[in-house]
Amino acid sequence: MGSLFNSGADRAARRVAVLSNHVVHPELATASLLSASNCLHYNPPELTNPASFNPIHLRRILDGHHMEARDWLFKLMEESPLFCPKRRCEGKVFVAPDYNATKEQQREMTMRRIEFLLNNGVFEGWLTDSSTEATMRKFALKECIGIFDHSLGTKLAVHFILWGSAIKFFGTKIHHDKWLRDTEKYKVLGSFSMTELGHGSNVRGVETIATYDSNTREFIINTPCESAQKYWIGGAANHATHTVVFSQLHINGKNEGVHAFIVHIRDSNGNICPDIRIADCGHKIGLNGVDNGRIWFDNVRVPRENLLNSVADVLPDGQYVSSIKDPDQRFAAFLSPLTAGRVNITAQAVYISKVALAIATRYALSRRAFSVIPNDPEVLLLDYPSHQHRLIPLLAKVCALSCASNFLKTLYVQRTPESSKALHVYSSALKATATWQNMMTLQECREACGGQGLKTENRIGVLKGEFDVQSTFEGDNNVLMQQVSKALLAEHVAVQKKKKHFKGLGLEHMNGPLPVIPPVLTSSILRSSKFQTDIFSLRERDLLQRFSEEVSRYQAQGESKEKALLLSYQLAEELARAFTERTTLQIFLEAETSVLQAPLKEVMGLLRSMYAMTCIDEVSSFLRYGYLSVDNAAVVRKEIMALCTDLRPHALAIVSSFGIPDSFLSPIAFDWIEANSWSNLSSE
Repeated sequence: MGSLFNSGADRAARRVAVLSNHVVHPELATASLLSASNCLHYNPPELTNPASFNPIHLRRILDGHHMEARDWLFKLMEESPLFCPKRRCEGKVFVAPDYNATKEQQREMTMRRIEFLLNNGVFEGWLTDSSTEATMRKFALKECIGIFDHSLGTKLAVHFILWGSAIKFFGTKIHHDKWLRDTEKYKVLGSFSMTELGHGSNVRGVETIATYDSNTREFIINTPCESAQKYWIGGAANHATHTVVFSQLHINGKNEGVHAFIVHIRDSNGNICPDIRIADCGHKIGLNGVDNGRIWFDNVRVPRENLLNSVADVLPDGQYVSSIKDPDQRFAAFLSPLTAGRVNITAQAVYISKVALAIATRYALSRRAFSVIPNDPEVLLLDYPSHQHRLIPLLAKVCALSCASNFLKTLYVQRTPESSKALHVYSSALKATATWQNMMTLQECREACGGQGLKTENRIGVLKGEFDVQSTFEGDNNVLMQQVSKALLAEHVAVQKKKKHFKGLGLEHMNGPLPVIPPVLTSSILRSSKFQTDIFSLRERDLLQRFSEEVSRYQAQGESKEKALLLSYQLAEELARAFTERTTLQIFLEAETSVLQAPLKEVMGLLRSMYAMTCIDEVSSFLRYGYLSVDNAAVVRKEIMALCTDLRPHALAIVSSFGIPDSFLSPIAFDWIEANSWSNLSSE
């Protein structure tokens, strides 16, 4: 107790002794001061990380198309003051939205940037040219815009991909002639009113009603209750002049199901049209440059011609006609614009992961922390095995998903009526997987950058809030993955019933003998494409069989098919993931096979093996169902460490191949000391 209650004289004596040490030994203080002056300095990682392959060659694989158009648009944005260029790091220019702006200012700036891009011909042909070349160019330019600002990219997606695609695919020539060119030139500002307060993923259940009046040949659009208000409608709060409204079509007391109608909601002066009420959805965790709104329709009358009638029509006398007799098939046709949206979202998620990984990897190649041996230099972050394990598997995953995204875009532009089911399955699976992976990547990269990852100017932290929404818009990821499993189950049932072979969706591997996994796994086996393909195929095949058997077992117990599917959700989730990862591995392997340059081919092989090993290590199903023994699972984990070591020298070249200009990264990706210096305060 005495130590807690020492006298004031004792405390004073101790303070005098401490102070005297500084006075009696001034040379020690001087020496300490001199040693502290040996300051850190920035070393560009390019000086010590030479590339073993040409990053341009890998970029051609990962971008897949329109590299020159991408670079043109990047430069166009970088050189315009509308994109907030700032000079940091000894004059290096960085562009990024001003997140200190208010919600209203961000929305206004989004529209000013759209006007700039319009005047520079960026949107030419986005709706009026349906060629493969024009569509792929549009995808490429949208990806570049989204790298700069998700609000800008989303605002364009609502206008062109949702509203525009609805007119294009739901409408007929009369609608195309009237709306498409004006939409492309922004004489019309479109929006897409599908989601309601009470119904999001369940589009069949929307409560907005469109009743046909044969006397006036008009549809009466009405919001019958509060849960029917249209919600999260991009563009509705401030700018949209028109919207496509998804409503239950009532004719002579009969509900014909969900149909789409064009409704004029705001005049050219910004005044809201009669019998329409609009409210702002308010401030969000991201995307505040998009004016999301809520809409109520109070018996709004629209001409009969405003029904988008490519799938079904209403004749002047009120007769309902459709070339698609099956209501389920008719409803599926109404959801086609969402496919284009999911393709776009998948690619955007991949590119944002690339931004985060380029920043975090470059930072880890120049930032040091701690000395392993006393008095030795501090160690680069990326030379720590644990830090390699944080970032390098993510590099492999983003490269694999980049190839899968290119596959999806190609499938979309080459679509036929026969491929619509496959397109829905692939777009659902890859949209969910890429957006989930993006959020995990952003979080890991944010943490890998330490405190610097919190600064808005360093992008990664703010991108988390901006892109979180991708997991739920244009299809909740969990619902999408359940749809994937249902589609696979339908294929399995058809094969069993008709005693035929699997054809399509890459399921042909199920027609052959069951793959055999070696009892003892070595490094060479683990890195072989045959082993990786075999074990991914084995998992998918077994899980599909288990899923089918479980659903059948519940049905045998008296449950309906729908209830049986719901009760089997755990296997459904595992199956959907197995399908997606096997698909991605297959696509990545095909990309690797096409490489001619030996150094790049070697790196692609390492990335493919890292992708496969990481998927195996992350998923418990490989152990749960006995595809791997406990010992072999441990071998897989050790192999990931070895692959990290092998890929570490190539990390800089890999992120350089992402094709993202320096100006679209952030200061910590370069000279982070200079960027934070006193002399740079005026440019922050």
